[in-house]
Amino acid sequence: MAPRIGFDTSPLERPHPPGVVRATAGLVEALERRGVLEVVRLAPSAGAGLRRWRQVELPRAVRRHALAGIHSPVSAFALRGPGARVHTVHELPWRAGVAENADWRHRLWAALGPARADRTLVPSERTAALLRRRWLPGAAGIVVAPWGLGPGFAEEPGPGEIDEVLLGRYRLGQDPLALCLGCVRAKKNLDAVLRGLARLLERGGPRLRIVVTGEPTQQLRRDLGTASKLGLARWVSTPGEVEQAHLPGLLRLAAVVPVLSRSEGFGFPVLEALASGTPVLVPPRSAQQELAGDVGITVDPDDPDAVADGLSRALAERAALRPRLVERAAPFTWDACAERVERIWESLA
Repeated sequence: MAPRIGFDTSPLERPHPPGVVRATAGLVEALERRGVLEVVRLAPSAGAGLRRWRQVELPRAVRRHALAGIHSPVSAFALRGPGARVHTVHELPWRAGVAENADWRHRLWAALGPARADRTLVPSERTAALLRRRWLPGAAGIVVAPWGLGPGFAEEPGPGEIDEVLLGRYRLGQDPLALCLGCVRAKKNLDAVLRGLARLLERGGPRLRIVVTGEPTQQLRRDLGTASKLGLARWVSTPGEVEQAHLPGLLRLAAVVPVLSRSEGFGFPVLEALASGTPVLVPPRSAQQELAGDVGITVDPDDPDAVADGLSRALAERAALRPRLVERAAPFTWDACAERVERIWESLA
């Protein structure tokens, strides 16, 4: 008989970081499709406080639905009540000096989880290593299950699709593109890409247009000010939010995808770029580098010359790298992630 588990789908109902939402949707849908576990979706009602719902209503749901336990796609989970507990730690941004999503609550749950939950799920060895340094007694309960690739990302467009029409739709011109996905937040470190491009142009290097997706933010305005001071204003495009259906095509059109974030627990843009056959720039000793493996172009984000070298290499080697990039992405599927989660719950149930 399949273990029956409750799955906390609150990130699909309440505001959460985009990566958490995507990880929640990808995993719960894969578990439901596979049918190895019997999944009961649990979400707070409109207006319900998350803290009370998680600590009071979820334990009641375990009894009401006769569940083996609760799977939480975030670090917070029910501390008391029947059944097993699996929670998720996506990243530890404060360990990289990043303030975003680094408040005391996140720190508390990341520290408390390995001691109180039955298992702690993380998407990368990088996050696991940071957790183990903080909480050695709970290290045996930390399980690495990398996230998977969403639908539509591939090295070739589907039948009837023409990627190039997106250049006109988003007014991107014909220059090679450095696609900086969601780089409107401080942790995404757009500044490193701008300074790298400025150095590349100073050297007389190839033309390259930086495309920054995402809604305008105060951080984006600061970065655009930096671009203006560096003489890059005409080389930066800000199309705003990109339709999800257009993202695979833009990734295929891009010459390079820099993902030089100061903190990441996984890095969906890295995986999506690899699957599209597009080179990625990643920082050393990061989850992004772990994900890209030896096909990623590793650069020091604090060194404009290193970033310039990486951009130049991506432009020169894109065609040669393409088969290896796609091959690297292939094992990262939601089925593979779901299989690891199934093994966790089979052992607990």
